[in-house]
Amino acid sequence: MKSIGTLGIIAIAAGVFAASPTGAEEQQLTIASAGGAWQQAQRNAWYAPFAQKMGIKFNEEETSEGMARVQAMVQAHNVTDDIVTVDTAQVLAACDSGVLVRLDWSRIAPQDGFLPGAARDCGMGLDVYGDILAYNTDVTKNDPPTSVLALFDTNRWPGKRGMQKIATNNLEWALEADGVPIDEVYKLLATPGGVDRAFAKLETIKKDIVWWQAGAQPPQLLASHEVVMTTAWNGRIQNPIDHEHAPFKIVWDNQIVEYDMISIPKGSPRLDLAYKYLAFVAQPENNGRLGEFIPYGPVVKDAVKFVPKETLAKLPTAPDHMKSALPIDMEFWADYGQDLTKRFNDWLAK
Repeated sequence: MKSIGTLGIIAIAAGVFAASPTGAEEQQLTIASAGGAWQQAQRNAWYAPFAQKMGIKFNEEETSEGMARVQAMVQAHNVTDDIVTVDTAQVLAACDSGVLVRLDWSRIAPQDGFLPGAARDCGMGLDVYGDILAYNTDVTKNDPPTSVLALFDTNRWPGKRGMQKIATNNLEWALEADGVPIDEVYKLLATPGGVDRAFAKLETIKKDIVWWQAGAQPPQLLASHEVVMTTAWNGRIQNPIDHEHAPFKIVWDNQIVEYDMISIPKGSPRLDLAYKYLAFVAQPENNGRLGEFIPYGPVVKDAVKFVPKETLAKLPTAPDHMKSALPIDMEFWADYGQDLTKRFNDWLAK
């Protein structure tokens, strides 16, 4: 996710919306999210309208620590966050450990109203985003890349390329670039031979990779001409295109599609208010509102009609963008992620 990696915490208090009734300490809600354009979009679409509706104070914390932060708070019996945004793999891995509240969906919305896999035991989908490739048209003017798999062709596109410093996505793309059909990627990656094959392919470009860890880095790498192309979350590239006229181009072919999730830490100080916030976001007209501020698709089925028409073509779920897309298999990453992440980190250290 916009994602929440293993960086140290960069938490900062931010954004207070509406006025909390005098002396009513319980009338506030604290959320931890990943910052940047993504958090700004949430603020516009959901935080501010909910705070105004409820007449509460809304506190934000920006963090890249994710589930590690939640686990530390729960274990210390000092939970200060009411709700947290994390990626689906983290939700699946943490659910059975007792770190997150098992959601009572009767307090939120019908689960069958969500896209498949977006309504989990311990997490509610917020949006659909794409892991895509992007390049600077001022740098790559001739023979522009047409697929994320261009990352692995340093003969045709020489130069540095940006990639997120995680095992997820990179191993899938490595197998696709090595000729594995999309529908066989996870089956092969579940075998020792498939893992060896993926790392062997990554090794061919290792010296050309600039690793990024925060969502704001890919557009910075492109703007500074440090890379000829980079992976990114689609919204982090579209935002400077739309608002800063940045000369960037998104490449959708072979994108990987993911959900962002929101969860409630076990021991949330304001559980009832947290549930009310989830129910607010799950309303179709509210869920579709996010597209006004960042081009991520809604996870509630009936929300599509509320997405502005001019935004629909920018979403990762647009029909043309989904033709060669790989929906990420979060069950796979919940089962194999720990081992693959260890091997990835060991490979990086070599």
